[in-house]
Amino acid sequence: MVKKPTKNTSGRGQRDLKVKVKTARGRKLSSTLWLQRQLNDPYVKRAQAEGYRGRAAFKILELDDKYGFLVPGARVVDLGCAPGGWCQVTVKRVNALGDRAGKPQGTVLGIDLQEVEPIPGAEIHQLDFMADGADDQVKAWLGGQADVVMSDMAAASSGHKQTDHLRIIALCEAAAYFAFDTLAEDGTFVAKVLAGGAEGELQKLLKQKFAKVANVKPPASRSDSSEKFVVATGFRG
Repeated sequence: MVKKPTKNTSGRGQRDLKVKVKTARGRKLSSTLWLQRQLNDPYVKRAQAEGYRGRAAFKILELDDKYGFLVPGARVVDLGCAPGGWCQVTVKRVNALGDRAGKPQGTVLGIDLQEVEPIPGAEIHQLDFMADGADDQVKAWLGGQADVVMSDMAAASSGHKQTDHLRIIALCEAAAYFAFDTLAEDGTFVAKVLAGGAEGELQKLLKQKFAKVANVKPPASRSDSSEKFVVATGFRG
């Protein structure tokens, strides 16, 4: 049961009051807390208002605002693209619909293990990017090499913090090797990682392959989450 916020009648100015959620019979406290957080999350509300499939869309928006890798005409591969928020943002930024006069038209290719609802301007494929020949298949779909490979993937949670950290680092490393095989020279790799101490080898590897490697936590990333994003630019080929 959701308890509606009470009206402010104090005369001291309006303020956004939080929605409180009562724990229903049969619902775990953790589920209640998650629901309450969702209902009060400004990024969730913005995503709904602006038509994005999830609050994660704002993470790639904020990263691109800072580093400027989603340029009109770019060819972009989004690994683990479900539910599609990153693709939605990218379609607009690279001009994949070709609706801006004089701007080069880009390409957005979404890859995921599961089916993803179609996204106007994006080409979505159901594919395991770690399968043999996946990099060649992606380059065939693109008609060449990618300018950006990005990933917001996370491994299924085990409930054990260190295990989950190791899993997502392994997934990020796999995405990085995929990027090495598909990126054009001077390309960009963007991926989510979890802070936890095992990312040193990944950082070392990326610094060998890219001119610059930055680690950033965008404002849309929740403060209580250990996630951060690596943005590697200037692929050396």
